Amino acid sequence: MSRKLKPSNFRRHREGKTDYRRRLKLLKSKTPRVVIRKSLRQVTIQAVEYSPKGDSIILSATSKELKNFGWPYHNSNTPTAYLTGFLFGIKSLNKGIKNAILDIGVTRPIAGSKIYAALKGIIDAGLKIPSDENIMPSDERINGAHISSYAEELKKNNPTLFKSKFSKYLRNNADPTKIQDTFKSVLSAISNSKVSKKGGNK
Repeated sequence: MSRKLKPSNFRRHREGKTDYRRRLKLLKSKTPRVVIRKSLRQVTIQAVEYSPKGDSIILSATSKELKNFGWPYHNSNTPTAYLTGFLFGIKSLNKGIKNAILDIGVTRPIAGSKIYAALKGIIDAGLKIPSDENIMPSDERINGAHISSYAEELKKNNPTLFKSKFSKYLRNNADPTKIQDTFKSVLSAISNSKVSKKGGNK
């Protein structure tokens, strides 16, 4: 006699990769899911549609793409997450996607986190996703003001530690004290690029 499998019987659930109850609710909505994942190396965002044969990824954007717009900083900090979200949002509108539902998997929902920085970027680009403004990071964290402020303090009071803390930035000729200016220019570059126009890069 066969028995009905519970979510805990599934390998991905046991490994903490999939919350099947949450996933079922998302699938029933028949709305594309925006899947946001972050690692130490990059931020990845995908638009996923359900199919009886398996989920289909219809669109994606990664933080590594930002270098094409002049972003020389770390691929997984808060400003990077926002910019990746903004790029994804623009691509989604080009693809005809106007509404979606956020899917963070089993990631713990923490207000002000990089996940929500990416979400704010997506929404600011014009994609409609149900959300609460209170969970979004502050503008100072999104544009990198917290990074530049810390970098300026170290550069003035402890140059050795400054060079150590921001060694990767400096190797890429990326001045951490100027991250806000670069953020604005990259945001403008995305907005004015081919990707922001109908029929641009998908």
